[in-house]
Order: sequence, then C-alpha cells, then structure tokens
Amino acid sequence: MADIKDPENTILMQLKDGTVTIELLADVAPKHAERMKELARAGAYDNVAFHRVIDGFMAQTGDVQHGNMEQDYNARMAGTGASDKPDLPAEFSKLPHDRGTLGAARSQNPDSANSQFFINFSDNNFLNGQYTVYGRVIEGMEHVDAITRGEPPANPDRMISVKVAADA
Repeated sequence: MADIKDPENTILMQLKDGTVTIELLADVAPKHAERMKELARAGAYDNVAFHRVIDGFMAQTGDVQHGNMEQDYNARMAGTGASDKPDLPAEFSKLPHDRGTLGAARSQNPDSANSQFFINFSDNNFLNGQYTVYGRVIEGMEHVDAITRGEPPANPDRMISVKVAADA
C-alpha cells in the first residue's frame, strides 16, 4: 500500500491490472491538480481510454468528451476533446518530466490544457519547461507499463475508475 501523505491531493486510478496511486503536486501546479480532482469527483475520467500510448515515451488519456465511447468512434475522435470546463493556463515549473510523472496534454497553445494528461514511461527531459508537470506515480507504475500500445490502440485500455483518495 502506498504511503499517502495527503489524501486530498492523491488520485487512485484503477486500471485492468491494479491501482495506480498518483500524488498531485498542488503546490507546483494548483489549477491542474484542482481540475483533476474536480473531474475525478464528477466521474468524468471513469471508463476513459488511453488513446495514445507510445512505447518508451508515454501513455495519454483524459479525453472525457470522446474517450469513453465505442471503439470505432473512439479511434477517429479520441484525443480531440476536453471537458466542458475552460482551458487552463500553463503552470510550468523546474520539475523534470521523469519516469512516472504526470504531464498536462495540450495543443500548440501553452494555455490549452484541459482534461487530458499523460504519464511518462521514461525520463522525457525534452518536454521540460514546455508541459505542466502536476503529479507523480508513487505506486503501481508496473500497471502503467502494462497499458496496451498504439495511436490509438486497437483495443485501448481504460481508466476503470479515478477517485480522490480522501473520498475512497
């Protein structure tokens, strides 16, 4: 069991192989941490697909608009959607995009992050200072490593449920 220091800023993500425990970095990226908790509490991330999973790089998910739809539609649309909340301003920091960190996915516009995020499979320091880091996996990275690869995967893995530890 992970050593959860702050249940209000800890996410429990249930994947097919087990639970991934994510420590949110609310002191570094407060708006991004708050958005993830808000969407988790609303159930918006439940059953959302990992629509872009690149071996040795990262696993991307969080398209709450399209990511929980049927596969044929998902394959065409996933990755293009967001939540109904406004986009977030970038909260860049000195934290590196190391293995297990959570980064905010966005378009070319640095202030376009919304609901999508990625988990780094390896140290991806070329992303440093360009994408907001707002969390880190503290337990269960082996379950992230087991996510099916593809852009999009033929049969994508999904986040079965995403909860704030304080509510679990």
